Amino acid sequence: QVQLVESGGGLVQAGGSLRLSCAASGRTFSRRFMGWFRQAPGKEREFVAAISWSGGSTYYANSVKGRFTISRDNAKNTVWMQMNSLKAEDTAVYYCAAGPPQGPIATTSRGYDYWGQGTQVTVSS
Repeated sequence: QVQLVESGGGLVQAGGSLRLSCAASGRTFSRRFMGWFRQAPGKEREFVAAISWSGGSTYYANSVKGRFTISRDNAKNTVWMQMNSLKAEDTAVYYCAAGPPQGPIATTSRGYDYWGQGTQVTVSS
């Protein structure tokens, strides 16, 4: 069982930055790839970024490439997402997700076993 708790969301002006954190419980964190998804009002949940269990590989949606950076510290059971140059269209609830132990990294929600409760990010233009 893995529990995920996101934090760091808030209200920011366009062009600003936020850093989201996701704290995980359980002993298997270091063997799971991790991802961030987001869901805007009236839209489907979409992939944002993912990182391999070792942190050696990262993947990004085209819409955030070059602006967002995903990272992790397995000793702290934590994954982060640094979001720079935020735009109004980045406004959404952001979710942290954990994949199966030693599974292939996924960029769709079906590839993830556990989800956090979400944190709201609002970017004002």
